[in-house]
Amino acid sequence: MNNLSRRMQIFTDQVTVYPVSCEPLCAGRSDREWLDAVLAGGAKIVQLRDKVSDDRTLYQKAMMFRDKTRAAGALFMVNNRIDIAILADADGVHLGNSDIPAEAARGLLPEMIIGVSANRAEQVQSAATRGASYYNIGPLFPTSTKKGLHHFSGSGAIAGWSERSDLPFTVMGGIKFAHLDELLAAGARRIAVVTAITQAADMTAEIRKWIKKISGYIEK
Repeated sequence: MNNLSRRMQIFTDQVTVYPVSCEPLCAGRSDREWLDAVLAGGAKIVQLRDKVSDDRTLYQKAMMFRDKTRAAGALFMVNNRIDIAILADADGVHLGNSDIPAEAARGLLPEMIIGVSANRAEQVQSAATRGASYYNIGPLFPTSTKKGLHHFSGSGAIAGWSERSDLPFTVMGGIKFAHLDELLAAGARRIAVVTAITQAADMTAEIRKWIKKISGYIEK
């Protein structure tokens, strides 16, 4: 089994909650504190999303993420920065629609997971041919992590969009714990989340609650 296959087996078999970092929205806590908390809560994947740090600081942070996720047996993803993902030996990179195209990234990252954002159904349909390992449907609901958005796909997009691709997928965008029943019923199994975790008083307990809820639904 090559590295990509091994990584995707973890992604498909073990990932339920997909926590994404955002230090400015972490109630005064650092990304290190966030990472320690979500790993202690049982997260099997984390994404480093940092739009603020200079490159040296981001590289150092990525190396810290790599060390801690490796020790915890969790996947480590980097948001949009292919160079940082390579240098930190991450498990993968997530690319938005204004980032380097996935098909170009795949040539540099043959054994890494590549996630792509899907804001429209046709982007889901083309994800596999573009070299993606998974796609993300969203934003589902209004979110504080992206400014200037006026269109939100809602949970109704999940069933119809996911029929267009055999790849695994995540969902993201303004998701709160109260949305889980609705999203799970629509077919979502991997829930990417930012502020519901970063702004929780006890991030470890919050992650555990989400994992228990999603895993319990899947095991029914």
